[in-house]
Amino acid sequence: MALTSRPHVPPAPPEAPGHSRRRPVILATLAVPFDPDAARVAFQAALETEVTLIVVDVVEQPLWPLAVQFGRGALELDDDRAAIRQLVEHAAGLGLDVEHLRLRSPRPVEALLEVAGERSAALLVLGSDPGRFKPRFFQRVVRKIRRRASCLIWIAGEGP
Repeated sequence: MALTSRPHVPPAPPEAPGHSRRRPVILATLAVPFDPDAARVAFQAALETEVTLIVVDVVEQPLWPLAVQFGRGALELDDDRAAIRQLVEHAAGLGLDVEHLRLRSPRPVEALLEVAGERSAALLVLGSDPGRFKPRFFQRVVRKIRRRASCLIWIAGEGP
């Protein structure tokens, strides 16, 4: 029987007392403008905790073979995209450290959850204006996020 040795990996240094890893706030939408209350909650959380605000605009990318060729690849209106960019500029104007991601995926909710997990978000604010969706669709999205998110969640249209 041969013995094998593994390289020694030193343990991670302990974090200083009172200091923890800075986990960002994510303000997300599914290709529609943000609910004003959701934007306010995300801005305040990021300002108070002095963390990065990651604005995520997730656009459904259909799997149709000819979708991109015929201009049906992105299901987002130009006016909506402009409103989202304006919100990002406003957040930066408030002094927030802002990162803007625009994701295209055939499974937008899964893409959003993946980003939240990869970035170890402290708070996920689903800020899509709920009035822009059919109620059943929005409820399905909310259920999926609640079931799978590994951080605190705030949903537009649900609370103060």
